Amino acid sequence: MLLLVCNSISFAQDKSELKAQALKDAKATSQATLKFDFNTVLKHTYPGVVTLMGGKEKAITLLESTFNSMSQEGFVFEKADITSVSDVIFEQDQYRCYVESYNQIVMNNLRIKSKAFLLGIYDADLKYWYFIEAKQVKNSALMEQVFPNFKTSLIIPDNEMIQEKIED
Repeated sequence: MLLLVCNSISFAQDKSELKAQALKDAKATSQATLKFDFNTVLKHTYPGVVTLMGGKEKAITLLESTFNSMSQEGFVFEKADITSVSDVIFEQDQYRCYVESYNQIVMNNLRIKSKAFLLGIYDADLKYWYFIEAKQVKNSALMEQVFPNFKTSLIIPDNEMIQEKIED
């Protein structure tokens, strides 16, 4: 009985530490996005997504091109914050969670405020979290390419977005 209680306490501590690490890694990834540090962004992008993008070098080129294009069109990130991390669960031999983010963007006299979610998957060997946009979990064709046989008990909320016209 004592062994069972000790194992339960240790497992809860591990999950608490993993949750704190998910928050740290998600914040680092969010800040890297704002700084156009695509090496860090890709370090924390689920490997199947990077492969689908054609590998790291092609992914960096694609991200640079996309962000340059957005910048030329007047797209400006005002805020990018990680606001919370769900409980960590263990399924399909992986630790997983979801991460809530808040983004505020200005484009063409509009302020776009969004709450979005990332699915976090822990790499126990490398000791950091990978992320994928949680809305992609609902895209079964994409998930079959990126993450075959994926199943989760996580109930990930839908993204939310509001737009406000910027008055001069």
